[in-house]
Amino acid sequence: MSADHLRQPIRIALDAMGSDFAPVSEVGGAVAALRASANRFHVVFVGNENVIRAELARADTSGLEFSVVHASEVITMHDSPVAALKQKPDSSIVVGMNLHKAGGVDAFVSAGNTGAVTAASTLILGRIPGVSRPTIGAVFPSEHGPTLVVDAGAVTDCKPHFLYEFGVMGSLYAELVLKKRNPRVGLLNIGEESSKGNEQAHEAYQLFAEKKTQLNFIGNVEGRDVLTGAADVIVCDGFTGNILLKFAESVPSYLKFQFKNYAGQAWWKKLLMGIMRQPLRTAFKDMDYQEFGGVPLLGVNGVTIIGHGGSTPRAVMNMLYRAEESVQGQINEKIREALRTVL
Repeated sequence: MSADHLRQPIRIALDAMGSDFAPVSEVGGAVAALRASANRFHVVFVGNENVIRAELARADTSGLEFSVVHASEVITMHDSPVAALKQKPDSSIVVGMNLHKAGGVDAFVSAGNTGAVTAASTLILGRIPGVSRPTIGAVFPSEHGPTLVVDAGAVTDCKPHFLYEFGVMGSLYAELVLKKRNPRVGLLNIGEESSKGNEQAHEAYQLFAEKKTQLNFIGNVEGRDVLTGAADVIVCDGFTGNILLKFAESVPSYLKFQFKNYAGQAWWKKLLMGIMRQPLRTAFKDMDYQEFGGVPLLGVNGVTIIGHGGSTPRAVMNMLYRAEESVQGQINEKIREALRTVL
């Protein structure tokens, strides 16, 4: 990507029909992002134009930079990802991804069917040379700032060299977007010792150890290390990573339930909870997926940000910011260059 291109306003395609609350969340989030950023980028809403414009009419869009591209079909959460791409060629995901492929936009953002977005990105945009499988990176809070977990659901069955590639791509993202200097990369396992785990874990460990000079590999880490910040990047297969992600999403609501029960009817408990309200809100905010918005799909020839199906306008707003950061950081160009030397 040239410097001249980067000086032009970034254009981000937003799947306006993707989330559970589409297009309310998408329109609300985009309007908020454009207003807060003073039109730092241009949003292209992709989906049913009549539905999108009807929702836009309910918002104050004066002076905002956006456009609408019509797509007559919607891939639902219940559709088979790959089959849906063929059966619904005029879906918001396919139309938006083709727009990205053609250079009409610099990034694609969706809170829709994760499998379909991943498949469309891989099949339409293509993989970066040297990437066996793209990976989804999920950001977790920790005692030492954000920790990136890769893979969080793109590839459930992984070969050892997939995991090594995930580590390389995750390390670059952590450095460029999360601002981690020389990110520490750990391999998720059931113990710290190199002998622990299954055959896949043993072989992956050897790959990381052999190329340690090109990656800051610190060895195996355990599930308890995610929130302590023992590593900046934690590598695992998508099956394990997605379970970890979904479990983490349930923690804030459970803690809120327990705190509410603790307060009960006792006046002194309510007083104590009142005093602790602000610190608790800060802690919960760090664990709220809305604050980061969406997760990147690393390893494709483009920028794809994938959001939670239940995304709120705030989550969509932050998804757009993550897309902007990825374009500005030229993440994929740097991954492409890095893979030439480390694989």
